Amino acid sequence: MTWEADYNVIAPAGEGTYSVDLLGWVTMENYTGRDFEDARIKLMAGDVHKLQPHFGLYPRAEMRSSVAWDGFQEAVTERSFDEYHLYTLSYPTTLRDRQTKQVEFVRGDDVAAERVYVYDGVWIDPNQYQGWTYENIRQDRSYGTRSNPKVWVMRELENTKANGLGMPLPAGRVRFYQQDKDGQLEFVGENMIDHTPRDETLRIYTGNAFDLVGDRTQTQFEVNWDDDWLDESFEIELRNHKDEPVEILVVERLYRWTNWDISKSNHDWSKVDSRTIEFRVRLEPNESKTISYTAHYTW
Repeated sequence: MTWEADYNVIAPAGEGTYSVDLLGWVTMENYTGRDFEDARIKLMAGDVHKLQPHFGLYPRAEMRSSVAWDGFQEAVTERSFDEYHLYTLSYPTTLRDRQTKQVEFVRGDDVAAERVYVYDGVWIDPNQYQGWTYENIRQDRSYGTRSNPKVWVMRELENTKANGLGMPLPAGRVRFYQQDKDGQLEFVGENMIDHTPRDETLRIYTGNAFDLVGDRTQTQFEVNWDDDWLDESFEIELRNHKDEPVEILVVERLYRWTNWDISKSNHDWSKVDSRTIEFRVRLEPNESKTISYTAHYTW
């Protein structure tokens, strides 16, 4: 007997910040070889470790999903249980052998959402650099210089009560649809989400932007082994072929060493963590812009 959660997100036509409608349901399948008449069904959501005989002593995470919502006549109620969440169908359900049933369990209208464009221009083949040390990386001029031209499309939703949600969202598949100008719904991407507590943000990758392009080029590489420093410069060109303005979040990962400083930059940047910086670049329709910066490493 298995079950899983699925979500549909319906968005209007347009770019940027918008309101969406979210619908979620649980799908239950019975392959036990027996029927269950008027059964009281409870579904547990969480990462439950369960030992499998063929895995020996290594535990495997069992992932389950479902949720409750009080905006309509509840078919499912939710409560905390131990370190997990327990979802109970509000009425007896008959589930026959080889039968599949779906139950709606969450509905959110006018949920504020945002489309975010992200350019992470570094493309590194993990198989090529297996076992490399920081010293190997510093000595290889070409490390991290292969460019990824794709700009990611990310969808963000705040899972808060003020935003029309605010309940534990269990792991499952999220499908995004957007209205065309003629009112037809078009499928625009899907992905999986992990168990998401209330008051957290859902950030979901749904594909690559067709009309946005990035190009990342190394323009300088200088290393001084006597004084233990290295300078590396990049130019990042962004091109917007859309008919509307966009903002692109440019992510740069400083991979040569842990001690670094941005000695030159033609654009404002912010430090995300000890190894990552970000640039936010606004592009008008059919505009291109180039970011240039120099990272100074010491060891």
